[in-house]
Amino acid sequence: MKTILRLLIVSSALLLAKSGMALDTYNIDPVHSTVGFSVSHLVISNVKGKFNEFSGAVVVDGKKIKEAKGTIQTKSLDTGNAKRDADVRGPDFFDADKYPTITFQSKRVEEKGDETIVTGDFTMHGVTKEISLRVKLSGPIKDPWGNTRIGLAAKTTLNRKDYGLMYNKVLETGGLMVGDEIEIEINAEATKAK
Repeated sequence: MKTILRLLIVSSALLLAKSGMALDTYNIDPVHSTVGFSVSHLVISNVKGKFNEFSGAVVVDGKKIKEAKGTIQTKSLDTGNAKRDADVRGPDFFDADKYPTITFQSKRVEEKGDETIVTGDFTMHGVTKEISLRVKLSGPIKDPWGNTRIGLAAKTTLNRKDYGLMYNKVLETGGLMVGDEIEIEINAEATKAK
């Protein structure tokens, strides 16, 4: 009986140690990553933009995401036009001086085929709402410098008015100058923390 009890204790300890060791944290590499968005403009085209300053981390167990978080600096918004960027950073939209960051913190993760749905709290313009990102994980691989890397591709759509970004103008044709729906696309590489 004592032998069976010892085997159970040792087996349990090994399983716990193995599961604890399987979790790896990967930090987003901003040099090889893009956080972009697209929004309708004048009902006839889309304006695309990105943020140049951001950070984040992903915790994985083998090839499964367990947790994700990120922070974007709103002043780093870049649409390729300095005047438009100043307007969008200003009080009518992001109000970057008052709300310097956009954040995401996962709460749960679900596997659906080869895609992962990461749901969490998204905070923008002082408002926090739950959103879900469709994420595809690639790797891990060893890079030429000996680091272990993963790739992430994530997409979602959100309504900017849900976050208090209300500015708009009605066109003569009845359409809106700026669309309400914002498509977000993240393409990232992340390096395993040492």
